Parts: sequence; structure tokens; C-alpha cells
Amino acid sequence: MNHQKVALSPGLYFVATPIGTARDITLRALDILASADVIAAEDTRSLRRLMEIHGVPLEGRRILAYHDHSGSAARTKLLAALGEGRSVAYASEAGMPLIADPGYDLSRAASEAGYTVTSAPGPSAVTTALTLAGLPTDAFFFDGFLPNAKGARRARLEALREIPGTLVFYESPKRVVASLADMAEVLGGERPAALCRELTKKFEQVRRGTLSALAEGAAEDAPRGEIVILVDRGHLPNVSASDIESDLRTALETQSVRDAADLVARMHGQKRREVYQLALKLAKG
Repeated sequence: MNHQKVALSPGLYFVATPIGTARDITLRALDILASADVIAAEDTRSLRRLMEIHGVPLEGRRILAYHDHSGSAARTKLLAALGEGRSVAYASEAGMPLIADPGYDLSRAASEAGYTVTSAPGPSAVTTALTLAGLPTDAFFFDGFLPNAKGARRARLEALREIPGTLVFYESPKRVVASLADMAEVLGGERPAALCRELTKKFEQVRRGTLSALAEGAAEDAPRGEIVILVDRGHLPNVSASDIESDLRTALETQSVRDAADLVARMHGQKRREVYQLALKLAKG
């Protein structure tokens, strides 16, 4: 038996669940599921199955469905339980709650009401894909699912084009071919990218290449399953040393050396350490 029955303080516990392999759940997550007074889940069947796999008994507790369609009624019940001084555990169908999954409104309402809100962290497709993609991880921007409509999707990509970090998207196998084609055209076909599918599962696969190559490959062999697409940051034009120094002087008027260096490095896509050393010299001078 991997779980322990523990005394949980009253409050809301967000519980991360595996994105594929059931054994990726943490021991603390199992303890919370075994011990919480009330359990809620985005998908009651999948959580019940996960608890069965790990031998965590319900002991008379029922799992309350809380998802995009259950609305405020389920949230009211959970807040009432918190008001009674009970411990409430909430789990998404897979991964971390709130990360392109329900839970935000519940978290905000519980926090605003003064209840304790904490998390048992664990698997996330975002961070798992970042470790496998072979793209920079010093800065990234997660945008969840792109819009379904072509025009809205391209407009969103246009807004993200200059972000100085790796872009991360979730995508449906039904839309992945169209989305990759739009990414290649709007973001630039030569941008390095990666397509990760079925992470931690039997048929896990990572395809790496330029956006154009990935788009062509997907058109010929459409990937199936749960998909994460990652795109390298755009490469900004060369910036002169005088421009960087000028921007640093301006930033240092209102910010600390550390914050000014961070801001200017991100603005110009430069290495932070080098910009920080220049900021130190300017601050001392």
C-alpha cells in the first residue's frame, strides 16, 4: 500500500494526476486522496479508476463532478464544505488542475473567501514536453489551445510572434495539420519546433524539425493522441551595443540593476549575464 491516511487541515487541495502512466502520481497526492473529507474531479470515472489502481479506498465518499459544464452549482457545494471546516481535494482528468483545465474559478472563490488553498504538484504535459523538445527552456510562454477558426488562430499567432521565449501549445489531432500550417506561415517556416504526442504513454513520440518540415510531415502522417507543440522564439535582428546601453540607462532610472538587466535582455533577445554585467558597470558609473 503506497498511501497513508493523514490528518488534513481544512482547505482546498489541488491534486495533480498522471498525464499517461498511472505510476507517475506522487505519494503525497495519494495521501490527500485517501484522507480528504470531500473529493471532486473533472472526470469522476478516471479518478475513481486511478484510485482503484493504487488501492485508495473511497470509504463511503462519493466523487463530485466539477468541470466546465457543472458550473456554479458544484462550486457552491465545494465552498460550503470548506465553510464547514472540511478538507476538499480536487483533481483534473490529467496533469495539473488549472493548466488548460478547470479549477480557476474554484481557486479564486476559495481564496477570496479566506480558505486555505494549496497544491500537491506533479505531472504536467507542459513541463514534460519542454524537457524533451530540445528547445530553449530559460523562458517559455504557454498559450493552451489555439482558436478553432482559421482567422482567429492566425491572429493569435501573430500576437505571439515576437514573444522572447519558447511557445507551447496544446493541440487536438483533428486540428494539428491546420495549426502547424498556420504556424509555419505566420511564425516563420524556418523556426525550430517540436511536436510531442502521447507523453509518458506507450506510443510516446517526439518529432523535431522546422515548422515547415513538421507541417509537411503532419500532412502526410497526421499524429494522433494528446499533442503538445513547441516553437522556438523568433530571432530578432542584431542590436547594437549602443542601443542596449541606452535602454539600460533608461531602465535603471526606475528599476533595480537585476530587473533592468532582465527587461533589456528579454527585449533584445540577449544573454542575461552579459546585459547584467553591463548594467552593473552603468549603475556604478
